[in-house]
Amino acid sequence: MQIVCKNRRLERVVFGVNVVTAALVTASFAILFGFKEPLVAAHFLYIAQYALLGIFIAEKVVRFFNCFSCREFWRANWYEVPLFVGLVIAVLGAGRWFGEEDPAAVRHFAVGIYLVVQVVIKVCRTTVNMAASGRNPTRTLIASFLVLILTGTGVLMLPRSASEENIGVVDALFTATSATCVTGLIVKDTGTDFSLMGQVVILALIQLGGLGIVVFGAVFALLLGQALSVREQVAMQDLLSARTLGRIGNMITFIFFGTLLIEGIGVLGLHGMWKDAPGGMANIEPWFCSIFHSISAFCNAGFSLFKGSFIEYNRSWPVYGVVCPLIILGGLGFGVLYDLANIGADRVKRFFKKLFSKHYRFSMEAPKRVSLQSKIVLAVSAFMIVAGMFLIMLFERYTVGGDLSHNPGIRGAFFQSVTARTAGFNTVDISGLSGSSKLVLILLMFIGGSPGSTAGGIKTVTLAVVIMTAVAALRKRWEVEMFKRSVRVTVVGRAITVTLLFIAVLFTATLALTITEDSNGFDLMEVGFEAASALGTVGLTTGITGSLTAAGKLIIIVVMLVGRLGPLTLLAALTFNLKPARYNYPAEAIIVG
Repeated sequence: MQIVCKNRRLERVVFGVNVVTAALVTASFAILFGFKEPLVAAHFLYIAQYALLGIFIAEKVVRFFNCFSCREFWRANWYEVPLFVGLVIAVLGAGRWFGEEDPAAVRHFAVGIYLVVQVVIKVCRTTVNMAASGRNPTRTLIASFLVLILTGTGVLMLPRSASEENIGVVDALFTATSATCVTGLIVKDTGTDFSLMGQVVILALIQLGGLGIVVFGAVFALLLGQALSVREQVAMQDLLSARTLGRIGNMITFIFFGTLLIEGIGVLGLHGMWKDAPGGMANIEPWFCSIFHSISAFCNAGFSLFKGSFIEYNRSWPVYGVVCPLIILGGLGFGVLYDLANIGADRVKRFFKKLFSKHYRFSMEAPKRVSLQSKIVLAVSAFMIVAGMFLIMLFERYTVGGDLSHNPGIRGAFFQSVTARTAGFNTVDISGLSGSSKLVLILLMFIGGSPGSTAGGIKTVTLAVVIMTAVAALRKRWEVEMFKRSVRVTVVGRAITVTLLFIAVLFTATLALTITEDSNGFDLMEVGFEAASALGTVGLTTGITGSLTAAGKLIIIVVMLVGRLGPLTLLAALTFNLKPARYNYPAEAIIVG
């Protein structure tokens, strides 16, 4: 919701003051909690936070008198009243009505919570406003990822984020990029090299990076009762790849609450796994372990608190009955899940109407149908999982001389076929697989998940369009057809462009790694597998990630970011201001193939 201001220059000044204040609040918390021994006395930091609190309150007063409509201001900022009242009660009541043992700690905690909430709301609002500013929204998406990565890097470098030795700049940047881009490649062991604070930071980066900080901004706006403007809805439509403008609000709400529901069910399903299965759980709380792996699985991140991922748990049913469904649901895309949820709700509604209303049985109302997008996603996803599982089983059975000790079995092959679609977990040693199976995994990682999901790769729909384009050429059809529907020429061109760009990036990254890692003696399959894993934001590795040179790590960092955002998104952001040509050249026949 946009508030009309009397003095725009004053509003810009207030915005600048907010940015500086939010940065100082973040710095104060980093100094207060990020070091094992405080750099500054806590007393001075608390005084600084009280001063920053005063600036935030003064900002509200200035903006209230600077807006044209007081009613409009309070509608947009209604939450400020209960938030401020709660702060006042906590500060004045500490030592009187509660917190008699340590009233100062209660006041500091209340002020800290207020400051954190203010910073989070302001960041979320700013991202949505920037996306709806009329400029290229993809640039806002890219900027939000870069800011999130740099912020995560800074926090992971703090001494309190590491369990023992501090994390270096390159390793912290690598970990923050891998978490934000939901990749899962690691140079430091998540469970042992990072403290609980570092693990929570990684988990937050996974969740924000998986769903997108702009989406979280829109969610906060809707939760606070603020309707999105038309410009904001258009920006969110572009970022979510939605088809209908009127469903944006419903879709954002579905994404938020659907994510909480799915991840919550995953947490409950995984909780009992850590007690029965082998593996070290000495210093890891079962509930936190369940939350971490549930979010990591649904966001297709592939981060695990165990050195061997799920290798020690390869006989536990939750790995296949909980983790695999979480990965598949996260890789289908929110658009497909939203479509399926609407169809399911429509079927239930029609059933009860037919059951209790005799007149409805003769109604001509048509039931909702599965969209072409959902049909393609479901069909290709199912085929890739089954085909990948079959090929891995076949190659591991016959390419290792019949040695059954290396055969992952049907469960291991199924899990690796599912997780290669950008999740990054593993129940078998990837380095022990045959070259044929590794090539299959590279192909699965290259294809990835589906559009609008937390997965990477060229996407399942892109693969289907490219294949059906070739089929249409062989059948001498003028249009690309799928499920008795025609695909637009612009979509075909986009699919081919995405595929070619991914191939170019994969080849370039592999070539660069062969140069930087020549001293390590890695073969072409190992560096190619690493590049494909980074580009597909998968996280599977043959075990060379931690041994990469500094230059190799930087290459992987860039490739992970490109894979998460997509080469076409980056290209569109760079060429946004280019105007289409208003002329055509004469056509002339050429021979191809």
